[in-house]
Amino acid sequence: MSRNATSSVSPPSVKTSNLLSFPSAVCVCTAVLLLAGCQKQEAADKKLPIMVRTETVAMADYAPRTSLTGVIAARTLNNLSFRVGGRVAERLVDVGQHVDQGTVLARIDPQEQQSDLRSAQADLDAAQAQLTQSSAAFERQKTLLAQGFTTRRDYDAADQALKVAQGSVDAAQSAFANAQQNLSFTELKAGAPGVITARQVETGQVVQAAQTVFTVAEDGDRDAVFNVQETLVAKTPPSPAVTITLLSDPQVRATGEVREISPAVDQASGSIRVKIGIPDTPAGMPLGAAVIGSVSAKPAKAILLPWQALTSSAGKPAVWVVDPSTKAVTVTPVEVLAFNSGTVVISSGLNEGQSVVTAGGQLLSPGQTVEISGAGQ
Repeated sequence: MSRNATSSVSPPSVKTSNLLSFPSAVCVCTAVLLLAGCQKQEAADKKLPIMVRTETVAMADYAPRTSLTGVIAARTLNNLSFRVGGRVAERLVDVGQHVDQGTVLARIDPQEQQSDLRSAQADLDAAQAQLTQSSAAFERQKTLLAQGFTTRRDYDAADQALKVAQGSVDAAQSAFANAQQNLSFTELKAGAPGVITARQVETGQVVQAAQTVFTVAEDGDRDAVFNVQETLVAKTPPSPAVTITLLSDPQVRATGEVREISPAVDQASGSIRVKIGIPDTPAGMPLGAAVIGSVSAKPAKAILLPWQALTSSAGKPAVWVVDPSTKAVTVTPVEVLAFNSGTVVISSGLNEGQSVVTAGGQLLSPGQTVEISGAGQ
């Protein structure tokens, strides 16, 4: 039994051989890992091209167009007032009403003016009676002087009395005409056809002479009034053609010219009031209508690119430029002139003929090679 137990024990030499081969296995594994790492590094160094879209740089005439909102206003506003004072007895029109020339707008109580007219009439009648008497006396003295029955002194006195009486009649006639005119002034009439835009009195109110009662916007050509920033006024070319479009109906259009530029800047808004004259104003542009005024600045050479082409380099605007020989990209700083809807205007930094990435630039890095899927012209 003891022999069989002894003969079943495994020889210790087998375990010793496995322990001795372990360092060789470690070396082999290390070599395999190093080889795999090198292959990954080589694959990483050799980047696959990125698919992008490009556009060829071309100079174009760029004329920035500015649009502002304004309102239609009357070219001529008349402030109407009574020429005599008194109590308003009747008001016949209201704001927004269209009136014709000569239309009576309001009346004041005419009692005072009627009394003045009666008094002037009485003075005129008395002066005319005095003139009749003086004229008869002068004719009598003239006849007597020719016959030698009166003196030259009496004749001269009669002549002087006649002249005084004639002067009194002239003065009385002038006073009577003024009284008649003052009576007519108790009615306030429109001097020209137009629209009542404001009123400052009510029936029963006492008004003074020359106090504004109504404001009338005369019919005829209108103005489009805009509040424009001072910088825009400085950049706009002289006498530009302005396109006026009705805000509520873009089909209603007109072309106007700058008629007046305010010499003063509004301190609150920093804007300048500009009036655009609209000859033959369309009927669809009533007073107070909101309009859009558009004007183009002087054209300048610039490059127009899609906004997707723009990137950033050191916090400044830049684009990706593709080398035509190596297909590698480099980031190029640019100067942006303006941002428009869907496009960016480049003033400098690029040359005609260069290829700029317009899509896929977010995946690029300097030196990256690209594959062009399409090129815009």
